[in-house]
Formats: sequence, structure tokens, C-alpha cells
Amino acid sequence: MSQFTDQQRLGVSGRVVADCLDAGRPALVGYLPVGYPSVADSLDAVRAIVEGTEGRGVDIVEIGIPYSDPLMDGLVIQHATTRARERGVRTRDAFTAVETVASAGATPMVMTYWNLIEAYGADAFARDLAAAGGAGVITPDLPPDDCPEWFAATDAHGLDRVFLIAPSSRDERIAMTMASCRGWVYASSVMGVTGTRAATSDAAPVIVDRARAIDPSLPVGIGLGVSNADQAAEIGEFADLVIVGSALLKCLDSDGADMAGDLARLRALAADLAGGVERSRR
Repeated sequence: MSQFTDQQRLGVSGRVVADCLDAGRPALVGYLPVGYPSVADSLDAVRAIVEGTEGRGVDIVEIGIPYSDPLMDGLVIQHATTRARERGVRTRDAFTAVETVASAGATPMVMTYWNLIEAYGADAFARDLAAAGGAGVITPDLPPDDCPEWFAATDAHGLDRVFLIAPSSRDERIAMTMASCRGWVYASSVMGVTGTRAATSDAAPVIVDRARAIDPSLPVGIGLGVSNADQAAEIGEFADLVIVGSALLKCLDSDGADMAGDLARLRALAADLAGGVERSRR
């Protein structure tokens, strides 16, 4: 059994992580934005990373909602989300993607900046996400000590809340942030924006150890920089969730001219990453 036993604290997504840990490996999370190369193509893409090959794909899909002024996103994601916005993607399209992931057999979550939730209405967003089958929301720019309406909305509709901690975070801030989470906490392994990297950050195991020392009751996920199976295996040695984004997105061409080939590459990479995570059994 994993050390995480508080079912209410774990929420939906945290229980998925606990089940993976009980099976001897961390959970694999794949990020893709809705609307790229088109809304229909993005639905095929999220389905592909769940399916993988030979039944090996991601456990949780992090569905990004394109935003005009992203703070964390690197060039690969910025390019994709800009194209998606130019082609008319809407917040509601994310709920369709959530339904697609759920029907494919994985756990769907949404990653979005707060302005989009605020514009939609916090309670309405939480209501519609829950109705679509979403497990929760990752909010990279939302301070957990300044959003009572989001706590009320997620509590009312049973959604997980995932906030971020960083290597620069003080222990007091980490404690407050983790206490505000339900499901798991997203630990940024580097100071900077998202994107694939040749090597994982030396700060990654440090921020995980700090988080666990402060609050051992919540799973810790690591993202920002994982690009291949070896890195996934390395991160999986100490993190409870391994999060991959830009590497998956690079499989998709902006014009969608060869979606069959793109989807094949996505499935193969998802399976390769799953194999890497599997190698990090502990």
C-alpha cells in the first residue's frame, strides 16, 4: 500500500496516483493543449496518448486551455496555443476534451490560467468541468491564499485543486500551498518556463524531498523538462507523478497535414515514456 491513505485529501486524481504507486511505479501525466492543430485533431491527440501502444500510455491527461499571456509556457507550447487561439478554440472545447479522455479510460484534468476561469465564472467552470468528467484543475498562476471563490467552487463540485511550488518557495509557502491542494502538488523542478531539456534538473529531487518533509500526506509531481524515457525513469525514482508536455506536443505539426503519422508518433512516445516510468519501480 502507498503511504497516502486520506481518501478525501487524495481526491480523484490522487487516488489514481496512489493506485499506480501500489503497483510499484509513479503515475505518468501527459499535457496537450486543446485546439491544436485543430479542436478535432487535439481530441484525437489526447486519445492517442492514453492509448499509447500495446496498452501502455499515460494515466492522467493534463488538458491545456490556450491563453493569450502564459507565464510558464515555453516556445513550443506558446506556438501551439497561439495557433489554437487564432483558429477559434474556446474554453468549452476543453470540456469536450475532458469527455474524450474520460471515455478513453484515463483521468482528465485541466491546466488553465486564472483569468479564463474568472471570465467563465468560477462556479460555472467547476460545475461544467465536473459534469464532463474532469477530476480537477491545475492553476499555475493562482495564489492559494487569494482565491476563496475557487475553494468554494471546487468543494461544491468535488474537484481536485493542484497548485504549484518552486525551488525558490520558502518552507512556510510550501506548507500553505500543499495544505490548499487536493489530489497532489505540482513541483516545478526548474526556475523558468516549460520545455524539453537535455538533462533533468538537479533541483528536482531537492524540491520533492522538501515537500515530503513538510507534508508527507500528499503526492508530489515533477514537470518542466522531461522529454524521453530515460528522463522519465530518472524522475520516477523519486517523484510520485512524472509530467511530460513539450515532448509530446512536438509530435504534432501545426498544419495537421499528416495527422496519421503525428498520432503514430504520439502513441509511440507515450508508450516509451510509460516504459521509462515502469523502469523506475520502487
